[in-house]
Amino acid sequence: MYDFAAEPGNNELTVNEGEIITITNPDVGGGWLEGRNSKGERGLVPTDYVEILPNDGKDPFSCGNSVADQAFLDSLSASTAQANSSAANSNNQVDVLAQIGCIESLSQSPPSSSSPSPSPTINKVSSGSDPWSAWSASKSGNWDSTDGWGAKPEGAAAQRNTSNNWDTAFGHPQAYQGPATGDDDEWDEDWDDPKSAAPYFKDSESAEAGGAQRGNSRAAASSMKLPLNKFPGFAKPGMEQYLLAKQLAKPKEKISIIVGDYGPMWVYPTSTFDCLVADPRKGSKMYGLKSYIEYQLTPTNTNRSVNHRYKHFDWLYERLLVKFGSAIPIPSLPDKQVTGRFEEEFIKMRMERLQAWMTRMCRHPVISESELFQQFLNFRDEKEWKTGKRKAERDELVGVMIFSTMEPEAPDLDLLEIEQKCDAVGKFTKAMDDGVKELLTVGQEHWKRCTGPLPKEYQKIGKALQSLATVFSSSGYQGETDLNAAITEAGKTYEEIAGLVAEQPKKDLHFLMECNHEYKGFLGCFPDIIGAHKGAIEKVKESDKLVATSKITPQDKQNMVKRVGTMSYALQAEMNHFHSNRIYDYNSVIRLYLEQQVQFYETIAEKLRQALGRFPVM
Repeated sequence: MYDFAAEPGNNELTVNEGEIITITNPDVGGGWLEGRNSKGERGLVPTDYVEILPNDGKDPFSCGNSVADQAFLDSLSASTAQANSSAANSNNQVDVLAQIGCIESLSQSPPSSSSPSPSPTINKVSSGSDPWSAWSASKSGNWDSTDGWGAKPEGAAAQRNTSNNWDTAFGHPQAYQGPATGDDDEWDEDWDDPKSAAPYFKDSESAEAGGAQRGNSRAAASSMKLPLNKFPGFAKPGMEQYLLAKQLAKPKEKISIIVGDYGPMWVYPTSTFDCLVADPRKGSKMYGLKSYIEYQLTPTNTNRSVNHRYKHFDWLYERLLVKFGSAIPIPSLPDKQVTGRFEEEFIKMRMERLQAWMTRMCRHPVISESELFQQFLNFRDEKEWKTGKRKAERDELVGVMIFSTMEPEAPDLDLLEIEQKCDAVGKFTKAMDDGVKELLTVGQEHWKRCTGPLPKEYQKIGKALQSLATVFSSSGYQGETDLNAAITEAGKTYEEIAGLVAEQPKKDLHFLMECNHEYKGFLGCFPDIIGAHKGAIEKVKESDKLVATSKITPQDKQNMVKRVGTMSYALQAEMNHFHSNRIYDYNSVIRLYLEQQVQFYETIAEKLRQALGRFPVM
């Protein structure tokens, strides 16, 4: 149904949309099957990339699958043993067609997020191109929408961890190696395979497609399109359930909101911690048929390491989004990709961005202290991990019900003040989104100039000067030796400057762009959050009619206003946290940028002074 590019050395099979292959093993495990193409080549293909066709003479391009067809698909996994034993028999072979369009007729629910989904075409770019060429304006939140404020959050980016942890081996023999593969709760799926391509390898069109796939996970969570089998017991509570419940159950967990010098704020823990993401190592499963990268996580408050794969981070992101996403912006992780997953530069960039994402989560007073986040960092063995994982997936305090855990230590707000606060947040976050978008665009263009045309211009000047010195040398005149040498050195100086110009964006612009990319992901979350608040406000406004028709009591309306007030306090507390981080982050990153720029131009000035010193005053 989709193109799939095999990863070299991974025993995978490249298939194209519309190609028919023959299944030789329908259930290798981990969401993969083994197939053979018309050329006789064998390899692994993601199960969700193909459509199984029974040999009944039916038009393979018909989307009208019968009940019998569905029964055949349902029985496929149950007959795996029989299929394996008779794989050599050509009568028992199953044909599959890579055909787009019939996926929804095969299953009434969307594919699990743990399974590979269609990825955009990947175009590798030269090492001189900037990593942000894929960041198109359309990937930010849908600020221009008049009704939905649909968000498309992007992967969190990193501007920290300036020391190069890539070249240092952090040996932690006591580190728990993470959940074992092949357990009984679908934990063995290879989530390292793509949902979308990474920014290094996609053009603007594929970037938009990737953003639609990866970024829409927030919208999917908020509209109950998350796969239910992955989150058993999860059912999205509606706004009415929170606003109109006669009495909210007293949750064990409590999130306090106090009024500080700058207004409502979360209660910060007495001690903070960070989490070092380091030591990426390649692992394998299925007897070496599938490979993955595992990262070591070391919280600074315990100094005890655990190991996690990317799919584990993905699980954490989805759970945080489900639980806190209605109140707290949870930017998505760095995008996934098909090819190049084991290339050093990609692994280094992903680790840097995972580091920034984890640091951001550790800095949040609510998320960092949550049982979910703590369990991710501090489990001691596989049993403890599974127990915590299943508990998190059965959590009922998700969606808007997270507000039921919040207790503002502040007076009640009236509806007009609540609405004004909400509008103020919406106006600022939209304006900041526009500003971040503009800086990303300008930075992207500057990166391209610094790694392309600008160095070439300096190289041309250098070569032209050296050519001129060569011509002068051919005159045979004895008195110009010093001049020709000086001109030659001046030419070499400009060639050195060309190299400095090409390398400089990695030292300063990179961190500024990463910071902006990270905040673009944050800002993409706010439209949904603002939309939920506006929806609650509208419900309260409609409550007068319900009171007039005796559908609810005046006390019910008063409770609704109080609960919307709690939502408003939570929004204000989150914005105060957002602003304090924003001030710190942008002060740090712009200061770093200017320091590096000063050093850059001083280096160029020194080289030009040295070249100038070779020319005597006459």
